[in-house]
Amino acid sequence: MSQTIIPVILSGGSGTRLWPLSREQYPKQFLPLAGSRSLLQQTVERCLAAGLGTPILVGAEAHRFVLAEQFRDMGVTPRALVLEPAARNTAPAIAAATLLAREIDPDALLLVLPADHVIRDGAAWATAVGVAAKAAAQGHLVTFGIKAETPETGFGWIRPGVVLDGIEGAFKVDRFVEKPALPKAEELLREGCSWNSGMFLFAASAMLEELTRFEPALLSAVAASVAGRASDLDFVRLAADAFKSAPSVSIDDAVFARTGRAATVPCSIGWSDVGSWSALHEVVEKDGDGNATRGDVILRNCQGSYVRTDGVLTAVLGLSDVVVVATSDAILVAHKDAVQDVKGVVQKLKADSRKEAESRPRVYRPWGYYQSVHAGDRFQVKRITVKPGHKLSLQKHFHRAEHWIVVNGTALVTRDGEEILVRENESIYLPLGAVHRLENPGKVPLNLIEVQSGSYLGEDDIVRLEDTYGRA
Repeated sequence: MSQTIIPVILSGGSGTRLWPLSREQYPKQFLPLAGSRSLLQQTVERCLAAGLGTPILVGAEAHRFVLAEQFRDMGVTPRALVLEPAARNTAPAIAAATLLAREIDPDALLLVLPADHVIRDGAAWATAVGVAAKAAAQGHLVTFGIKAETPETGFGWIRPGVVLDGIEGAFKVDRFVEKPALPKAEELLREGCSWNSGMFLFAASAMLEELTRFEPALLSAVAASVAGRASDLDFVRLAADAFKSAPSVSIDDAVFARTGRAATVPCSIGWSDVGSWSALHEVVEKDGDGNATRGDVILRNCQGSYVRTDGVLTAVLGLSDVVVVATSDAILVAHKDAVQDVKGVVQKLKADSRKEAESRPRVYRPWGYYQSVHAGDRFQVKRITVKPGHKLSLQKHFHRAEHWIVVNGTALVTRDGEEILVRENESIYLPLGAVHRLENPGKVPLNLIEVQSGSYLGEDDIVRLEDTYGRA
């Protein structure tokens, strides 16, 4: 009988390479970049289509409510939503998922997948997974190689060795080469080597044996963190102190580059790590002039360009090989050959403590989202959307008063102990210091305009007295 394969999706990312669309608090895996679904949702769908079932997802604490919402939007319940207390690279994350998967099925195979990759040929990917599963069942730790087409210097490479006995399409790893210089990359391309995709498949028992051998301190710290975990709503919270004591190291360096059990399955699956705007341009649909557009865009006499807008009309005239991305608070214009420098722009924004590096104007919360509309001296205007059946925390403010105007839907407002229904085109005033709560008791989204006024309007002027979502 074949072994169970449990998908493990790693949802890290700092949101730098696809700025301004991707931000630190909303990185690229949550964005619909190559279709109507986000990259994370496409990864989940790929697993379901291959008959692998729902995944264990390991993600950042800061992204917890976005993660949960992305699964709810699909109508999918993950095996677990595991929150990392701190970023520790891929080895601790994979170790935690492996220990949790072993509790589900001691004989399970784990298929580790980044949340932010594009794979255009799902059938070829599923075939490669089947080949890798045969190798993993024999105790090999398998990495998926992407058959190289160009001498890329930004990827790790895999040189395949001999064919594994009885498994056509699977090879022992002869050598890993980490991000070579161009002459070496050209040599590897000529030799038929593959790019390292960052996707892996292995038996839980085999990975734990190799972690015990090569990284015992890491495994001990993560095991203590898993043992001390707590459940919180939809989430599994790993014990923070133990997890933070684990060294920060990739699974490639911790295990795959050191083990004698590494194998590879080279494949052609339409893969991209979407590592830049030019890389995204390569994988999306284009017109006869090689242009890709999304949103309200007008092009005239343009070739080979990627133009995207989140709302504002964007017109581009007489340009070739450019990237133009317009959001409500930032615009990027770059030649395709310069898009790798976007990371430097984000570093500059962070150095200047600019909010555009971290978040977009629309900020997601477990109950819905809010979006800044306008701000000035001692006032701010926001749009607030509350999902049906959800409610904000019971709270008060020391420095501001608020006025809520319902645009559509019905609001149930608690104000100093009194419950008040506020309907479409009605409003309510919340004086400074009032204890209040907003709730959507209806079956459609509640949209309202919030006008804040006062001496300080920061989000940290919230004193939560009671919260459905366990926030302090």
